[in-house]
Amino acid sequence: MLPTQKRQLSIDVLRAVNMFFMIFVNDLAGAKGVPGWIDHVKGWEDNMHFADTIFPLFLFIAGLSIPLAVGRRISKGDSFITIAGYILLRSFALIVMGFFHVNMEEYSKEALLPYGVSEFLLTLSFFLIWLDYPDTLAKAKKYALMGLGIAILIVLAVLYKGEGRHGGPTRWLEPSWWGILGIIGWSYLVCAGLFLIFKGRFGAMLVAALIFLAINICANGDIINLHLWVIKDGDSDALMMLGLVISLLYTKLIAGGGYSKVWVSFLLIGAALIVFGFVVRPYTDGISKIRGTPAWVLICSGIGVLLFELFIWLIDVKGKVDWFKIIKPAGTATLTCYLIPYFQEALMAICHLRYIDFFANGYGAILRSFIVCLVVIFITGLLEKRRLKLKI
Repeated sequence: MLPTQKRQLSIDVLRAVNMFFMIFVNDLAGAKGVPGWIDHVKGWEDNMHFADTIFPLFLFIAGLSIPLAVGRRISKGDSFITIAGYILLRSFALIVMGFFHVNMEEYSKEALLPYGVSEFLLTLSFFLIWLDYPDTLAKAKKYALMGLGIAILIVLAVLYKGEGRHGGPTRWLEPSWWGILGIIGWSYLVCAGLFLIFKGRFGAMLVAALIFLAINICANGDIINLHLWVIKDGDSDALMMLGLVISLLYTKLIAGGGYSKVWVSFLLIGAALIVFGFVVRPYTDGISKIRGTPAWVLICSGIGVLLFELFIWLIDVKGKVDWFKIIKPAGTATLTCYLIPYFQEALMAICHLRYIDFFANGYGAILRSFIVCLVVIFITGLLEKRRLKLKI
């Protein structure tokens, strides 16, 4: 059974909370004197902190949303080609943004444009190309603005210079780990594509999730050296597909007997995933976000199931959506919210601004990051009211 409702408030609110903390941990990154449990663990460590749960939960939540977005189009009778085009365009946009963001991390001082200027123009081009332009806007003006965005992106690509490898000469744009948005884009392409091909059949999606988990276990357990094209070692695809499966299961459970079955089922599934994560931990390279280990995938998926259950009860059953009203735009204009801090970073670089010592480190930095989150979400809300948000 495919979901037919347009949105599910519990998913929107859970996404908003997740995006709030994604901005928070991104802004806080690099600050000294911050409690260790908040920050990311190092790549070689067998551990997981709060920051290491945020991105996997975003992938899980993206999976929760696929049956609603793609399933609704299937239920409406949209053709396979139309839906496939929708999936491809969304994935392509995210992959392009991630590709450029990754390369900006190694931007060379030898480049013609200063880093801040290039970062500002890059983010502006994303908005111009993928803005949700109102229907009332003349097509000529819309395409002119989109064309301007594409032209800016091309110029930035031509002018780009990255730091050379191992002290070598500067280099041009090249893919590496694709960045946060790129990983989301590739995983969405795989998971939404499979959902479309198999028309959201629960059994097929469950098998796909288990296959991705098996690939991830094999790759990290020295069983088979699996690093496949697109899905790599399967960690991101497993997280998103598990979210997709849970979303389909939720629809089946509600249709078969209301919320009573949801509470027990999700509690057992969430706990089982976490326990299984700790069981495989010694045999699959420990817990690590950087290495994308199975223990990390399973534990974060289990947390995702339990959080989804909590927000179903809190939002869909108890109707406490107003508790999260202040951060609502982060759940309904998520990509816009994610990109706005890049404008902030660019402007600070252009103007050579930096935080005063109190806000640069320790608990002052934590306070600063909370304030930044609220300001970014407030700006996102203002833009959303004026129909200025990305449509991806």
